[in-house]
Order: sequence, then C-alpha cells, then structure tokens
Amino acid sequence: MNVVVLLGAPGAGKGTQAPSLAIRLGIPVVATGDLFRAAVRDGTPLGQEARRYMDAGQLVPDEITIGLLLDRLGRPDATVGVILDGFPRTGVQAGALDGALAEREARVGAAVLVDVPFDELVRRMSGRWVCRSAGHPYHETSSPPRVEGVCDLDGSELYQRVDDHPDTIRTRMDQQLGALAEVIEHYRSAGVLHTVDGLQEIDQVAEAIDRALAEADIRPAGSPAEPVAG
Repeated sequence: MNVVVLLGAPGAGKGTQAPSLAIRLGIPVVATGDLFRAAVRDGTPLGQEARRYMDAGQLVPDEITIGLLLDRLGRPDATVGVILDGFPRTGVQAGALDGALAEREARVGAAVLVDVPFDELVRRMSGRWVCRSAGHPYHETSSPPRVEGVCDLDGSELYQRVDDHPDTIRTRMDQQLGALAEVIEHYRSAGVLHTVDGLQEIDQVAEAIDRALAEADIRPAGSPAEPVAG
C-alpha cells in the first residue's frame, strides 16, 4: 500500500497539487475534513463521536480521527494506497498514525513537503480580496480584477477580510508552523521526508513531486515493479 503524506503550510499549494497527484498515482486523496463531514452525514458510530466534539467547538481526538482514516483505508479504492492531506498535524499524530498503519502491515512510504518561505506564504495569503455584494474572490497577483478595487462581475467594492490581513496571517502562521515543524522532523527522522521547492511554477512542482516519489519507489497503481538485479 502506497501511503503518501502531503505536507505544506497554508498557501504552499499542496491543495492544488493533491488532486492531480491522485490522478497520476491512481489513488484517492483523503482529507480529514472530508472524512469528518461524511461520517457525521452518514451517522456512523465514529461520526457521532466526532460530531459531539465538533458541535462543542473542540478538536476531534486523535484516536477518532485515526479510526476514521483506517476505515477509509479499508474501502476498495484505497487498497493500493492513499494521499493524506491535512493529517497528521502534529508529531504526536504522526507517531499514532505510524502505529495504526503498522498494525495493518503498512507504513508511510513518503512524506512530501511543498516548501515555501514564510514571507512568500504571507504574501500569497494576504493578497486575497472579495467583493462586498456576493463575495466573488480575487487575488492581487494570481487573479486580479480588471479595475483595481472593483468586482468584474457586479461592480461592487472589493475589500479584504480581517483574517486575510498580513498581521493576522503572520500570527496564525506562527502557530501553525510550529506544529508542522514537528511533523517534518518526525518524517525526516524516519527517513521518508522529501522536500520540493514550492516557489516553482505549478507544473514544475508537480514534476518535482513525481521525482521525489520515484526516489521513494512509489509508482502509479498498476505499474510493474522494477526488476531485481542479479
């Protein structure tokens, strides 16, 4: 089973890379947020447990999250592997995931970090603007409006949410990057961490991820194994 962990800070672009990587490898992307919503919607026992914490505004305990992940790994489309996006978020979660996978005689084969400098992350995330009328999204560099400060679609004023102000983003990122550093160190110590330059163009990042996975001997589903020399 190919278990790939895709790592990156908010704004690094891993959300852009995950769907296309899933197509190239022939395995699904598993995002914990989607798992929570599906389990709650379907009323599964774990979903009901998760909902108690979510309704109270609390973090869902690791054992419930990992239980949901293991259930997902048992589905037919995940028999050859999955791409984990959004989990693990801490070093403790990474260790718990290793233990749970080991019980199934599986392991994380590669953790790929899409690495982007802190200042660039802030720039990317603080460039977001929305229109007051309908919330149409824009970005100062990647998708600017035709007329500065005006929505292309309805002519309303563009404004920046408080959460997208640079100072707010810096504070939030400081908190998130500390936990991410734990996960990075966990997989570096395990010898499965691969880092790619997230400042490249999207297709170049994708190519770098593919090279990293090839080095980790992770191939698309159905690909023949390399012949053993000798």
